[in-house]
Amino acid sequence: MAEHVVLFAGPMGSGKTTAIRSLSEIDVVSTEATNTDRVTADKETTTVALDYGEITIDDVTKVRLYGVPGQKRFDFMWSILAGRARGLLLLIHNDAPDSITLLLQYLDDFQELSARGAVVIGVTKTDVAERPSVADYSSALSVAFPERLIPVFTVDPRNAEEMRTLLLTLVASVEMRELLTPTAATENI
Repeated sequence: MAEHVVLFAGPMGSGKTTAIRSLSEIDVVSTEATNTDRVTADKETTTVALDYGEITIDDVTKVRLYGVPGQKRFDFMWSILAGRARGLLLLIHNDAPDSITLLLQYLDDFQELSARGAVVIGVTKTDVAERPSVADYSSALSVAFPERLIPVFTVDPRNAEEMRTLLLTLVASVEMRELLTPTAATENI
């Protein structure tokens, strides 16, 4: 059975834990603690180490889902969990003050994973803020990464089918990238 490790990243409140819960076939391992940064995200709890779930895509493909904390003060976990990952599913909430800059900052923070793996962007909370549009995100990505095609979707992390579409897109991108650069698949095992 083929296995993929996928990292869910993004700012606090973007829906990483919820997305993993909506996808996982097992009980999600979660390290939630009381949120002491209510200014950044007005929610009761926040991830402080990781979230972990699993999903079987088909008879031959299993995906391990790792979610990292959204707060920079826990960024030491980012590099630990990114080491084995082959794909990055980056969630950005559309109601952030400057969500496009935030997106580019997170891609910079995960540049090593982005360079060796595949990336898919999910824009959440478009029901709360209509702008920027998917086209605005795509335009910013094409300027910042003219050599890469990075898919951008609007998504509700509570919706398992929408999240599955993002995940399948990411898995297909990972597998295509591995076919095109076979040594990349064996370097990180």
